[in-house]
Amino acid sequence: MTKINSYWLMKSEPDVYSWDDLVAEGEGTWDGVRNYTARLNLRAMQVGDEVFFYHSNIGVEIVGIAVISQEGFQDPTDETGRWTSVKVKPVRKLKRPVTLKEIKADPALAEMELLTKFRLSVSKVTEAEWNHVLALAGG
Repeated sequence: MTKINSYWLMKSEPDVYSWDDLVAEGEGTWDGVRNYTARLNLRAMQVGDEVFFYHSNIGVEIVGIAVISQEGFQDPTDETGRWTSVKVKPVRKLKRPVTLKEIKADPALAEMELLTKFRLSVSKVTEAEWNHVLALAGG
């Protein structure tokens, strides 16, 4: 079994690319990210790292868990060579989604980058935050 090195959260607008789209594909390329901090996060990801899949704009909730299946490579949508992509595979849908409203109301998640760096599309999640969100989702 692959050791999980880090936990992450990746945002996607579900009308553009949803959890169901990832499940249907079986493996997706996370591309189109044009933020330097998010790029650093993508470059730091390792195969086996787990990711919360977050629906932004519509739903605004964590809906599933994915795993990094291929580490950083040049984003195929970028002709400049500056931007990075990773590949992700779905692991499982959460028993119940955890909404942004719930996360904001929970003191244990007050420092989560989802809240403190809310414009960031790819953010770090601590192990304590990861476990707390999983508990909120029903395990």
